[in-house]
Amino acid sequence: MIELGLTRISRLLKYTPQTWKAIHVAGTNGKGSICAYLSAMLSAAGVRTGRFTSPHLIDRYDCITVQERTIEESVFEAAKKLVDDRNKQDNLKASEFELLTATAFDCFDRHKIDMGVIEVGLGGRLDATNAVENKVVTVISKIGLDHQGFLGNTIEEIALQKAGIMRPGVPCVLDKTNPASVRNVVEEHARKIGTEVILSSTESSFLDQLREADFQPHQWQNLACAHTAFHLAYTNSQSPLHRILPALENLHWPGRLQTLDIRAVTGRSQPVLLDGAHNVQSATVLGSYVDAKLRPKGNKVAWVLAASQGKEIDGILKHLLQANDCVAAVEFGPVDGMPWVEAMASEDILASAAAAGVPAAQLYKAGADISTALRWAVAVADGGPVVIAGSLYLISDVLRLLRNAERLTKQLLN
Repeated sequence: MIELGLTRISRLLKYTPQTWKAIHVAGTNGKGSICAYLSAMLSAAGVRTGRFTSPHLIDRYDCITVQERTIEESVFEAAKKLVDDRNKQDNLKASEFELLTATAFDCFDRHKIDMGVIEVGLGGRLDATNAVENKVVTVISKIGLDHQGFLGNTIEEIALQKAGIMRPGVPCVLDKTNPASVRNVVEEHARKIGTEVILSSTESSFLDQLREADFQPHQWQNLACAHTAFHLAYTNSQSPLHRILPALENLHWPGRLQTLDIRAVTGRSQPVLLDGAHNVQSATVLGSYVDAKLRPKGNKVAWVLAASQGKEIDGILKHLLQANDCVAAVEFGPVDGMPWVEAMASEDILASAAAAGVPAAQLYKAGADISTALRWAVAVADGGPVVIAGSLYLISDVLRLLRNAERLTKQLLN
């Protein structure tokens, strides 16, 4: 169960020094990518940088990085034990995400970072990460309707919750593609607390050195947010741009328009597309990409889809599916550290796919059997495009399944 608030996390962090400066990133879509861009830029500029994002992809500790490398499992476990002991000793009854946030901050202290890039978990104002101190910049990415049960039923109500990460005198970068109603809410909140809102900008001699055509439109806007925030946070006089360009060009953010080789699980030689789109806004982006890149001549697409309970599955599938597509519906497994997250029943996903026009003969109920779902999709695709989407938790399960299969293959070969 999710219970938002800062009382428990503040007590958990009472004895954890936060000597580092922080860039705090909220939003509905793009905040993870913005964090990835920011940490890559800061690390390339010579700033000792930590990053905390959620959810984790494969192992619970891979959501915490220092200098672009996942922290050592031993460091994570030592920090986690300290935080767990503190939680029990003071009978705080902290949530799993609060415990993870405190663990990340303790890891940052152990690694003596200079700058932390922190992604909000849920909302902003009452999210555990909002206990971070020493903010130098806040960022609000693209805002859409998501988690309405916690954040509000309108985009304006949600925007106000996200704006809760702002601090007096600390500049806030806002994705300029947000609608005017969001901008008005954020700017009004900024006036009330005494800070300024800076719209993300793509007008930069630095960005001119990159090819916009190499980025999807939403990626370019995420990069604009990160670049704007970087220049506010990085105060050294020496220009590091010659090191930042290669860092950005070589950056790959897993689970976002990721091409993946699933040969070890299915035998398929062609790569598949993996994307964590899990709300209407991100599904719109993914659907446009798939239509432009994977089915320019109306090709059918084989989908492997999962979703968390409570997601607006009809709205999501409306932007993804066409009548000639094939859909395997799966249910991701228990999420380590997030017991409140539950998978939507595969039959409910299939019902929405049928309502979107996909014939019953092109639907497959896989339940919790992800490997069978992948093999079915590969078979019906017959060399055509395969896309895995609908949930970051499904992405995690697929990556973990692939890692285990590759390890087994290596053992057999040795």
